[in-house]
Amino acid sequence: MTRRSPFRYFKTSPEIIRLAVMLYVRFPLSLRNVEDLLHERRIDVSHEAIRYWWHRFGPMFASEIRKRRVDGMRSSRWRWHLDEMFVKINGERHYLWRAVDHKGKILESFLTRARDKKAALKFLRKAMRKHGRPQVIVTDKLRSYGAALREIGAAHRQETGRWVNNRVENSHLPFRRREMAMLRFRQMRSLQKFAAVHASISNLFNSERSLTSRSNFKLNRAAALAEWRGLCAE
Repeated sequence: MTRRSPFRYFKTSPEIIRLAVMLYVRFPLSLRNVEDLLHERRIDVSHEAIRYWWHRFGPMFASEIRKRRVDGMRSSRWRWHLDEMFVKINGERHYLWRAVDHKGKILESFLTRARDKKAALKFLRKAMRKHGRPQVIVTDKLRSYGAALREIGAAHRQETGRWVNNRVENSHLPFRRREMAMLRFRQMRSLQKFAAVHASISNLFNSERSLTSRSNFKLNRAAALAEWRGLCAE
């Protein structure tokens, strides 16, 4: 049975919708910034239309990216880097837990109100249920990690030390820039949704520019763009 196109009720072409969603999620741009950039290309859409497209198609694109890369993500069991970053929702502090593999791919993002053993345990179980157990788990010296790892019998896998967790610390930066452009978040659900979509799109376009030659980087970038343009195609 042929799958029905998710764009079938939209007058705007799928190429424009994909471009608008990519610009908004991937780069630190506001809705009105994306509207202006599209206007430069003689594409007349409102920022509210872009907002609707992001809410409608962002999770759909992210889900398809994850399905296409499921084998690669399941093989990321050598070394994980875990860290939590604080985010504010209506002035209240929350914590976004993130797991990153040795290549810098974001495996899991999980939002909680607290930063205790219960939250760390829930985050670890969710990540391991999807991706299996890694050989090494690199964390900072937050005691919640040690308590949670002892609970699940993985304390011997933990590794801590100065600068050893820079991989995940650096992965926070694109999300921080994106958060500032969005003037922070107002609901936990919207933050969790955006974090999941942002992680998938970041993984798709993460070409490890500093670790590859210019020619390989251009090939990887072209392949990522080609994959993006084929998402949810008829």
